[in-house]
Parts: sequence; C-alpha cells; structure tokens
Amino acid sequence: MIKIEGVDPRMIANNLSPYRPIHPGEILKEEIEYRGISQRKLALQMGVAYSVLNEILNSKRPVTTEYALFFEAALGIDAGIFIRMQADYNLQVAQKDSKLSKRLAEIRKAVAAL
Repeated sequence: MIKIEGVDPRMIANNLSPYRPIHPGEILKEEIEYRGISQRKLALQMGVAYSVLNEILNSKRPVTTEYALFFEAALGIDAGIFIRMQADYNLQVAQKDSKLSKRLAEIRKAVAAL
C-alpha cells in the first residue's frame, strides 16, 4: 500500500478496494440468471452436485481452479477471470481480518527491529 504523509491511503487511486469484497459466485449467479439457466440445469451440465453449485453462487464455497474450468466449459467465460476474482476476494477478506492484521503488524514490528 502506498503511504503518503497526511493522505488517507484508501483515497489513493491504486489502493481502492470495494467496501465489501465481491465473491465470484455473485457474478456467476447474475450471469446464469441473465442467461435464463437454472442452477439445477447448470449443475447437471457441469457434472457437479446442485448443492455445491448453489454454495458457490451464494458465496459459501470458493471457486477453485477445477470449478472455474467447469464454468468456462459450460458458459464460455475464461476460467482465469474467476480464478483472479477468487484470489482478489480471498486477499480482501484476509486484509479485513483484524486478528490477521494484528499478527502482520507484530511481524512487521519484529522485522523492523532487526
């Protein structure tokens, strides 16, 4: 993160992040609704359990590389998009974790003292 004295780092263009991390499942859910595909039909086409697909679309399960490839095959959308979205989501969630933030601060302080 860029640090400039007297400037809130969240206000620098390169540091902008969404108020709420967006799970790739939300985007996928909108896409299949737009296309008029039922979750059950898509799950069947992808060869996955309906419950698994539903959990992904409701942000309760991550989009793994394997599932991203299934979505690519079924929807024709590049798997890399979903993999990057999931990585960004994971990073944003981790950055908002107060316990992790505290631990990272302790590590930075210890390293600075070396």
